[in-house]
Amino acid sequence: MSAPVSTASTANPADSPVVRRGALLALVRLSRWTAILAVLALLVVGVYTAVRSSLGVQARPDAYRPEVGFAAQPAGRPRPPRVGIVAGHWGYDSGTVCADGLTEQEITLDIARRVKRLLEARKLQVDLLQEFDPRLTGYVADALVSLHVDSCEYINDIATGFKVARSVASYTPEAEDRLVDCLIESYGAATGLGFHENSITPDMTSYHTFSEVAPETPAAIVEVGFLHLDRGFLTGQPDRVARGVADGVACFVESR
Repeated sequence: MSAPVSTASTANPADSPVVRRGALLALVRLSRWTAILAVLALLVVGVYTAVRSSLGVQARPDAYRPEVGFAAQPAGRPRPPRVGIVAGHWGYDSGTVCADGLTEQEITLDIARRVKRLLEARKLQVDLLQEFDPRLTGYVADALVSLHVDSCEYINDIATGFKVARSVASYTPEAEDRLVDCLIESYGAATGLGFHENSITPDMTSYHTFSEVAPETPAAIVEVGFLHLDRGFLTGQPDRVARGVADGVACFVESR
């Protein structure tokens, strides 16, 4: 006959009252420390948020999106100025065409690319835009300048020089007048060309892009020279042409 099995030898030690009481105390201590740490974390987050708010810094900086323009920017992290440079006729047609095949678009695109590099060297954000670029609809920036070249045909011996104009129906006439003045002064100084004010046409003052960009975006159109009498300068010294435009844009943006 087998000996009876001792119940003491088969009992689970974890079921003893002492062990259960110890485990319960450990859980209570763990819960208490978890609660303390949670409260400390909330206090840290609250202090951090309050400090950021007092400094005027947003929790998530808003980026620039061409389709909607600039959203509010963090006060503690100002955005660099943004400008748009339109290469006249680019992406649409050739513009003025000379007898040997040289086109207005070739000149404007080359100069626009040079202007972009010069302005980016000044820490500006620059959008290089086509004539009918979809981004122009509602475009928001600190300034926009569209580059064009005048006729390749002989007109007369005084058909030389440059022209600058803004919209005849400007929403911000004071700002656009300052942009025009900056461009006239800077471009004339850099190129030595004269300002051909008397030949500014309604095609310039009613230029289609003026009604496409956001009303608050100061905009101007520049005829950088005549492709007949000024051709040698425009094709031979494009860096001076670009510097004149870039200096004019920077003059305006940096004075705002």
